[in-house]
Amino acid sequence: MTELERALMDIAEVRERLAMTQRFRGYSGVAAVASGVFAFAAGAVQLLLAPVPSNVHEGRIYFAIWLTCCAAAAIVNYGAIAHWFVNDASARDRWQTRTVGLSILPALVLGAALSFALLAGGRFAYLPGIWCGCYGVGLFASRTMIPRGAVGVAAFLLVAGIALLFTPPSIALAWWILPAGFGLGQIAIGAFILREREAQA
Repeated sequence: MTELERALMDIAEVRERLAMTQRFRGYSGVAAVASGVFAFAAGAVQLLLAPVPSNVHEGRIYFAIWLTCCAAAAIVNYGAIAHWFVNDASARDRWQTRTVGLSILPALVLGAALSFALLAGGRFAYLPGIWCGCYGVGLFASRTMIPRGAVGVAAFLLVAGIALLFTPPSIALAWWILPAGFGLGQIAIGAFILREREAQA
C-alpha cells in the first residue's frame, strides 16, 4: 500500500467517524417500524372501506384513513424523540433535535398545505404523490443525521412520489400503494437505525 492510498484510507475513516458523530440519536428504530406497521393497517382498512376511491365520498374516507395513520405515526415517533430528549439527551443532542426539526419542517408544512388544498378541490389522485415526494424531500434535508441506508429510502420515496403524480387514479389511489411506499420505507428505516445502534454498542 502506497503512502497516498494509506492517506486516502485515513481520510475516509475520519469522514466516517465525523458522519457518525453527526447522527441524530433521538430516532427510534422501534417507533419507525411501528409506523410502517400502521401503514399496513391503514391499507387493510382502506381495502375494506374504499379499495380504489372513485368519488368524493370515498376520497374523503381515503383522506381520513391516511390522515389518522399519519397522526398515529407522528405521535409514536415524536413521542419516542420526546422521551429520549427528556431522559437521555445531552446539550449537543438537544441542539441536534432543533436542527432536525427545522430541516424536515418545511417539507412537512408544504405537504400538509398541499394535502388540504387538494382535499378542498377534490383532487385526491395527487395525494399519494405529494405525500411520498414531500416525505422524501424531508428525509433528504436531514440526510446527515439519519443512517446512510435511509438515504436510499428517501430517494425511493422521492422518485415514487414524482411517478405517482403522473399515474392514473385507479393505481395511485389503490389500497396497496402507500403501504408499499411508506410502510416498507418506514420498516427499512427502522431496521437501519437498529442496525446502527447495534454497531455502536
